[in-house]
Amino acid sequence: MQEYKPFKEGKVREVYDNGDSLIIVATDRISAFDNILKNKITDKGAILTQMSEFWFEFTKDVVPNHMLSVDVKDMPEFFQQEQFDGNSMMCKKLTMLPIECIVRGYITGSGWASYQKNGTVCGIRLPEGLAESDKLPEPIYTPSTKAELGDHDENISFDQSVDVLERAFPGKGKEYAEKIRDYTIALYKKCADYALSKGIIIADTKFEFGLDENGNVVLGDEMLTPDSSRFWPLEGYKPGQGQPSFDKQYVRDWLKANPDNDYLLPEEVVAKTVAKYKEAYELLTGKPFTR
Repeated sequence: MQEYKPFKEGKVREVYDNGDSLIIVATDRISAFDNILKNKITDKGAILTQMSEFWFEFTKDVVPNHMLSVDVKDMPEFFQQEQFDGNSMMCKKLTMLPIECIVRGYITGSGWASYQKNGTVCGIRLPEGLAESDKLPEPIYTPSTKAELGDHDENISFDQSVDVLERAFPGKGKEYAEKIRDYTIALYKKCADYALSKGIIIADTKFEFGLDENGNVVLGDEMLTPDSSRFWPLEGYKPGQGQPSFDKQYVRDWLKANPDNDYLLPEEVVAKTVAKYKEAYELLTGKPFTR
């Protein structure tokens, strides 16, 4: 059996080269504040992979995506082991665009902090009098640059995103920047409306896009998981305060409250985090999570 080694390892995912495709494995690692924690979050990788699969299917009429299969039987024999079953996705190879496409439908987090200072989020002026966690009149697109591991992503304006893309793809910067902005807003609106009908508010999220061999813009990476998005329960939603969430916020809050944590979580925090991820998956897909 041929052995495979990841050629790219992120904080949470490993990427393997499979000739004309890639195999992306979501591990059970969890990161917060740009650090990988010492705990594993059981089944997290499988939940994220299957949630991405659900959204890729749901939105393929809006924009094509890179997913080929999540069935390890379609992958080389090496991936037909228990550790890869359920948390691996075979994907088309894309030339990734160097922009993180962030869309915000509600005001929270760093956006709320910025708005309190000067009434703007990432340079976009918002109406006066918004409260924390308020729904914005329209979703806003706030792109950022993709940082190398260990660096922070940097928020940029739409015009700066045109410049970044123009440098990478001369003659195409404006076209690609407009396309990914429009896709980002369209995807967010469709998915946020659907999620709301299932009892989940998607406050914000990020997408990544690439180009296929014909130069078409294709959605890549992961999609609308608790790792790339802020999910809030609709029940009990109340502007004017922070909201409980289905994502890593529980982990972040614990780390902040325990500064000498050495990036090691107590078991109860791990268990609660897994339960939150599962609950989000089951609410959104309408089916129980199985590995």
